Amino acid sequence: MIVYHGSDHIIEAPVYNGSKRSNDCGYGFYTTESPDLAREWACADNRDGYANRYELNLDGLSVLNLNAPEYNILNWLAILARYRTYWQKGSIAEEAKNYLQEHFFIDPTGYDVIIGYRANDSYFTFAQDFVAGTISLSKLSEAMKLGKLGEQIVLKSRESFSHIRFTGAELASAVVYYEKKTARDREARRSYRNTRRQSDGIHELYMIDIMREEIQNGDPRLR
Repeated sequence: MIVYHGSDHIIEAPVYNGSKRSNDCGYGFYTTESPDLAREWACADNRDGYANRYELNLDGLSVLNLNAPEYNILNWLAILARYRTYWQKGSIAEEAKNYLQEHFFIDPTGYDVIIGYRANDSYFTFAQDFVAGTISLSKLSEAMKLGKLGEQIVLKSRESFSHIRFTGAELASAVVYYEKKTARDREARRSYRNTRRQSDGIHELYMIDIMREEIQNGDPRLR
């Protein structure tokens, strides 16, 4: 497969564990199949950057695809809660984080590659709202599709870095792609505000319901 990594410089040889531990899935090399999204990430600080392009061969690698049918959004959220360092305090947030860790966390150390949603600042806010009990599970699931940020493909293991080959880099102009990133973020937040205003049905699940009813993986209500 062809994947891209947005950066302010050209990266011919990605470095194992060269990222921040506080990224969505911890240490890893974060890529996307979308060159335009990579260009937006490259210009995140309103400076020109590059969409680095690679060939990635998944043959022989262990892949955790959090968007596969056997998983649910709480598995993704549990990983996010483990590695992202800032979360809201108070309310039920701390207890909710602990519940997610105990019942939905999938240890990524046994996998070479993780595929899942990318939680930029807006999407992290949506996740925090759910953990704090202010939006329902269905609203969180809907919110994660706003702005069309798509999937990210994260190389986690040392072995996975031997399966990627640099094939070039494309310049990303901040004049174009910083504005595209900003517009995408604005649209996601606008759509989210509209979604939050809509009333939930009486059968919608909130984080407090999941904890009280001791809901775990495999429960059909999480689909």
